[in-house]
Amino acid sequence: MAARNASPATIPQLASLDDREFRRLASFIERELGIRMPESKRVMLESRLQKRLRLHGLGSFREYVDYVFSERGLRTEMINMIDAVTTNKTDFFREADHFDFLRSRILPGLAENGAGRTLSFWSAGCSSGEEPYTLAMVLEDFRSRTPRMDYRILATDISSRVLEAAERAIYDMDKVEPIPYDYKKRFLLRSKNPDRAEVRIRPELRAKVDFRRVNFMDETYPVPSGFDTVFCRNVIIYFDRPTQERILGHICAHIRPGGWLFIGHSETLTGMNLPLRGTAPTIYQRE
Repeated sequence: MAARNASPATIPQLASLDDREFRRLASFIERELGIRMPESKRVMLESRLQKRLRLHGLGSFREYVDYVFSERGLRTEMINMIDAVTTNKTDFFREADHFDFLRSRILPGLAENGAGRTLSFWSAGCSSGEEPYTLAMVLEDFRSRTPRMDYRILATDISSRVLEAAERAIYDMDKVEPIPYDYKKRFLLRSKNPDRAEVRIRPELRAKVDFRRVNFMDETYPVPSGFDTVFCRNVIIYFDRPTQERILGHICAHIRPGGWLFIGHSETLTGMNLPLRGTAPTIYQRE
């Protein structure tokens, strides 16, 4: 079935997401994305997908679900549905003590022991770019005092929409409020249009970050091995416990022995069989 084009005025009042269609979507989301989708999330799912129905001129969720799982929909709409249902909340310098630990405890050792090679970092679940660009600011500041050090950052997410926003690297002024003043002066460019309260990450910093789409539910991840440090924060909280352990096991396989893993403050690895040892709350080192 092909989606129809229609103006918003001609679209009838949207029906609710009924039991059958909710189960069909929830089953797919849990199976393919690993995101738990209990009954309590039905209203959230319905709300996020209504824009997609309106865009295609569809008057019911049944029509939309049939379209998503049609041959054409699997090619053209599935990725948009995934973008709509995934959660992408992030901030610059979120959980700032992690970056303090990186500056004071990790980077001096990496710079000393890794002289002559490019250090590698992975922002796994980068959303719209705030985390990898925060990481780039911290690394660039450290590099300015450590000339022999160089680095690259890989930033990945399942959502193509947020990856496109991250590559643009344009943010409202209120979003960059947590960035220290010195970093704002060094790493941000004000919009040339005085009516636009926006900034953009400087090109030399953007050049240090590579963006790539990765689905953590895949059996293998198309990323290199040997990362010095991985930030996977506030990502696994959306998965059930066995899936969390499987994902982190895959991620650990891409961290070099002695490398580091940061997880979110609301997350825990207690009881998981992983090659990690805790060094500080939510900070682990690869064995």
